[in-house]
Amino acid sequence: MTSALLTDQYELTMVDAALKDGTADRRCVFEVFARRLPDGRRYGVVAGLGRFLTALADFRFGDEEIGFLRDRGVIDAGTASYLADYRFTGDVRAYREGEVFFPNSPVLQIEGTFAEAVVLETLALSIFNADSAIASAAARMVSAADGRPLAEMGSRRTGEWNAVAAARAAYIAGFGATSNLEAGRTWGIPTMGTAAHAFTLLHDSEEDAFRSQLDALGTGTTLLVDTYDIEAAVDTAVRLTDGRLGAVRIDSGDLPSVVASVRAQLDRLGATGTKITVTNDLDEYTIAALRAAPVDSYGVGTSVVSGSGHPAAGMVFKLVAHQEDGGEWVSVAKKSADKVTLGGRKEAGRRLRNGIATAEVVLTSGQVGPDERPLLVPVVTNGQVDPAFLGAHGVEAARAHHKLAKAELPADAARIGRGDPAIPTLVI
Repeated sequence: MTSALLTDQYELTMVDAALKDGTADRRCVFEVFARRLPDGRRYGVVAGLGRFLTALADFRFGDEEIGFLRDRGVIDAGTASYLADYRFTGDVRAYREGEVFFPNSPVLQIEGTFAEAVVLETLALSIFNADSAIASAAARMVSAADGRPLAEMGSRRTGEWNAVAAARAAYIAGFGATSNLEAGRTWGIPTMGTAAHAFTLLHDSEEDAFRSQLDALGTGTTLLVDTYDIEAAVDTAVRLTDGRLGAVRIDSGDLPSVVASVRAQLDRLGATGTKITVTNDLDEYTIAALRAAPVDSYGVGTSVVSGSGHPAAGMVFKLVAHQEDGGEWVSVAKKSADKVTLGGRKEAGRRLRNGIATAEVVLTSGQVGPDERPLLVPVVTNGQVDPAFLGAHGVEAARAHHKLAKAELPADAARIGRGDPAIPTLVI
């Protein structure tokens, strides 16, 4: 399936015009960056690189796509001929997936002809904005959970394919599992899930439902105990398993008090090894509020797949340099009010002191210094995608890199209260 029409019309009308005026083959550099972090956030998390590279490999205009564009009058015959042979032949450098980012971090840098690069704007932004927003929210939830595992359970609160991407982004940021089976198949993410309230309501009694689930899944399963009366359900669950039940799930009520009561009841009944998992519209703030409660794990849905109030990462795609006819590179930038951009191809590094980040350094000339970790790495060379960033192994590499990158941040970066970026961005 082609990704070529996952784009905005103006990208193709620009190609059409550039082919006519002779500028389509000018070598250009485009960069993706966020002018600012969402209000109150201390850092962002880069996610979506592997999905973008997969989509880039599938960016082809077949007869059906070209026919559609011609019928709509978007392109003429000359542009149709160009698109029929379209293959991205340029270079891409990027922050590694899972890396943290700050205002003006050049998280993606695309070099190629104007025509082959400009058509990638919407593809890049639609993936990076959504995935990075979810990963950024998920990372805050991981911090709030303070070592307790989290599962992503938001498939029913977003689009069907968005759910797969959301599970991927949350896993990169530190979630341990997802309820989405397609995410498990496509990206190798661990999956989890047992039963909903409907299963209990189906049976003649709660005890019958519990017996059925235990017969099917064994005593290590998790029983949902808040369909009717929580105390009675816990009593039944412990009795049916002789105190060997894996876990109970609570999906309603005043969670701090309910969890404390259930923990006391389980211990009193001898089920000291039975764990408690909670769901019920959690976000980073409610997770933090439960830090003192005897919760063993969390399931998060709506908040994580929606970016916890910030569904887009605020990234933009801008032309920063192009070659003149004589081969000289020219820096270009917008000067419009409130949307000024910084021209020129960038280098970027994370300045470290004793292993802790002190600044994001964005250079408009020169190279990253010896006390700065380079952030931009090649991911596409002469149109060839580096397979290390693709598939399930790419996801695992991103997850591992995120853990290292987050560990470099100063301690106050983990605070979920409103605040300024954890480190400043120095443009040099």
